[in-house]
Amino acid sequence: MPIKVLSSLDAARIQWYHFKAIIVAGMGLFTDAYDLFCIAPVMKMISHVYYHGDSINTAVLSTSYAIALLGTATGQLVFGYLGDRVGRRRVYGLCLVIMIISSFGCGFSVCTTRRSCVMRTRGAFIAAVFSMQGLGILVSSAVTMAVCVAFKRGGGGGSLDEEEAPPEADVAWRLILMIGALPAALTFYWRMLMPETARYTALVENNIVQAAKDMERVMSITDDISDETTTETPPPPPPPLPPSYTLFSLRFLRLHGRDLFAASVNWFLVDVVFYTSNLLLSQIFSHYSDKPSSSTAENVYDAAFRVAELGAIIAACSTIPGYWFTVYFIDKIGRVKIQMMGFFFMAVVYLVAGIPYTWYWSKHEQTKKGFMVLYGLVFFFSNFGPNTTTFIIPAELFPARFRSTCHGISGAAGKLGAIVGTVGFLWATEKADDGDNMNRMRAAFLILGGVCIAGIFVTYFFTKETMGRSLEENEHQQEQVNNDESEDEPHIVDGQSSESTLLQTQ
Repeated sequence: MPIKVLSSLDAARIQWYHFKAIIVAGMGLFTDAYDLFCIAPVMKMISHVYYHGDSINTAVLSTSYAIALLGTATGQLVFGYLGDRVGRRRVYGLCLVIMIISSFGCGFSVCTTRRSCVMRTRGAFIAAVFSMQGLGILVSSAVTMAVCVAFKRGGGGGSLDEEEAPPEADVAWRLILMIGALPAALTFYWRMLMPETARYTALVENNIVQAAKDMERVMSITDDISDETTTETPPPPPPPLPPSYTLFSLRFLRLHGRDLFAASVNWFLVDVVFYTSNLLLSQIFSHYSDKPSSSTAENVYDAAFRVAELGAIIAACSTIPGYWFTVYFIDKIGRVKIQMMGFFFMAVVYLVAGIPYTWYWSKHEQTKKGFMVLYGLVFFFSNFGPNTTTFIIPAELFPARFRSTCHGISGAAGKLGAIVGTVGFLWATEKADDGDNMNRMRAAFLILGGVCIAGIFVTYFFTKETMGRSLEENEHQQEQVNNDESEDEPHIVDGQSSESTLLQTQ
């Protein structure tokens, strides 16, 4: 019966429920991206409102980025753990409430679609959920530009004195941040109508009958499952027994330690690159701006508008297409190949940008558009590559009772990488003259290229392919590989319905 329920879930045809799950689960990532990537234009506005047009000092700027990313990492650890203890549905609802109360909690969302996906298109569905991050970046930029235009026109064009921001500018940046809570508020109702994920109910709560009923309520499943669940009088679920092994036990580390290491390190490496490039985009391209020089007066709204405009162009032309290339190809060529390809082309772009940076890219005015196109390829291959696959792979490798926790650990490692990249870049480029700044930018590009090369090696030697196998088969394969020395020992059946035990029973 348990195997039939899970097999039916894997083999079900694509239905409206799947697309609703993508939107509902993706709204967490949408809000996450909105709040994180509106920081750059908001900080530009704050520099005019509170620092009279001067640059915010490096300590304050780096602290602001670090706090936002540290909050995201903390949320991934705490709520990832709670997702395995009390259920994905409850924790996601709690996360949405936190997002509504404070956009600072935007990174705490727990993805829920990975347990409700058809096996043959599971990667595409998870990638589609993650692609909501790109939409969040684009909407963040669009909202920032709209607010800036509205306040500029409403205030009579704003102050032309860089040192005097109009009083309403202090409201504008707060409004931009608060708008990010609206998607979470709209999602909360729909998420509470959806049941707990079937695999969590069946494998962790040990309630097979309820899992089957939940599936029947939201989607069409095979008739044999429906008949079996309606004709049987289900006994009450037995009390849970101690699990066969616990998180971070020696057996867990032997079975899943390599996977957790690979997922965490790869996520750390790609976020060093992705967040450094994205959050500091305006600084990287300040040399290539067509706008008047810094000596020309620029009001607070124009300054924030330019940063948001650049972010919108990159999101529309590079980031979002990269996500959807992954959606199309992820279940055709596999996770590992896409991840290695993305790391490789990102490394190539950074080396091509970095090696001749001081004597070519920074000296020739006619090359600025070419450099922007080249740099846009970083975001394309990041999302048609490791930025998406590092989100997908941890969602498929680990047992159901540890899956949310391990995904949270991997994501938190990524945000630590984001802190290292953004804070390190800010301090490395602090108060440098033009010549020295060019050398530092060149060094930054070369370092980021080296980080991508490291990602290639970690992926090749440590990351397992998960395409074409059910979530239960992924764990079963681990058991087969690592269980040779204990073949003669009786297998302890997990009280939370170990996935490997179910497959052996079948």
